[in-house]
Amino acid sequence: TWEVDGRIVRPKIVASTATIRKAGDQVRGIFVRDVQIFPPQGLDVGDNFFSRERAPSEAEPGRLYLGVCAPGRRMKAVLIRVYETLLSAGQYLFDREGEVVDPWMTLVGYFNSIRELGGMRRLVDDDVASRLRSMDKRGLARRLLHDAAVEELTSRKSAEDIPKVLDRMEQVFQPGAKGQWPLDVLLATNMISVGVDVRRLGMMVVAGQPKTTAEYIQATSRVGRGTPGLVVTIYNWARPRDLSHYEQFEHYHATFYQQVEALSVTPFAARAQDRGLAALLVAMVRLATPVLSANEKAQALDLASPQVKHALETIRDRAARVTHHHPVIEQVQARLKALLDHWDHQAKHQVGGALLGYRDKKDGKTRGLLAAPGLGDWRDFTCLTSLRDVEPGVGLILDDRGMDDQQGDAE
Repeated sequence: TWEVDGRIVRPKIVASTATIRKAGDQVRGIFVRDVQIFPPQGLDVGDNFFSRERAPSEAEPGRLYLGVCAPGRRMKAVLIRVYETLLSAGQYLFDREGEVVDPWMTLVGYFNSIRELGGMRRLVDDDVASRLRSMDKRGLARRLLHDAAVEELTSRKSAEDIPKVLDRMEQVFQPGAKGQWPLDVLLATNMISVGVDVRRLGMMVVAGQPKTTAEYIQATSRVGRGTPGLVVTIYNWARPRDLSHYEQFEHYHATFYQQVEALSVTPFAARAQDRGLAALLVAMVRLATPVLSANEKAQALDLASPQVKHALETIRDRAARVTHHHPVIEQVQARLKALLDHWDHQAKHQVGGALLGYRDKKDGKTRGLLAAPGLGDWRDFTCLTSLRDVEPGVGLILDDRGMDDQQGDAE
């Protein structure tokens, strides 16, 4: 932010997306800023001057969507047969046509959860690999899957390994080539939906309808970028939502940009305050002055300092501008006061000469105010370490005997 002729000027932010609805409400809720959609709506939806819609052709290839639903069959069995068919068919064409078939030699498998992906990884290494060795007897081509040619792109990969996977995705299949083998299969979650622009990918298998239409569009748009793309969506007949999408397959895919859901933006909801308010308060107080920036300076909190007052006023003003709801503003103010009181109490009641720091130190003298999220209880100053943090999984055990006993007591 800077000042020009006495007027405060804030930076303009340019963002791009193909899947958004109610952008004005979302941007106002998060940034308290106005937004303008570019390019603007024109008279012709197929030609808005900045971009043109063209019918698929050999010169301008498109993307073909194919739906598969096998009632009465297990999802894993259908996945195995689709994977082996596509991989074998790619090898068959590659043996006939050569390098031009490269986009369909790497199969991208998209999954809605890491659990489903993990199960398919084992099946690719075992069932799919063994079946491919005898596909020549079924009229296609025999293919050998190399152990190192099956990769995944998920949050289980470290930040150091992800660039290596992206580099391997760029590697093409060449007849008689030696060296590192290109990827035969890439299994991915929604990590592939954003920022992956590999133009050689031409084939994807989606296991089950993704949770949102925006996610479905973003994920399947990773293939067919400059080359004809094939997307095979496998529907689970036991899930009513999947079955509904299969029954409306043609209409849904012809209009799925109209089906994009508006994201819910509630920055000062009760649970949002639980997760984010403490981190915001500490950041604003700590970074406002060098006096409080060092780790051990959490001990030096002064509730009457200008930094603390500025942080309270700023957060309260933001809540007022976003929500326009007086009870929510009072709730935010009360929670901020409770957090500061807790912080002040911790600073004044350290035992044995210990200091209050923002983080624990292993010197035995500095006790941390902030806590990282984990499987334990959420404390007042537990702070997220990433915007990708999610709630841990919870296992449920159904005790039929207990239910029978409760039903008997009720009777």
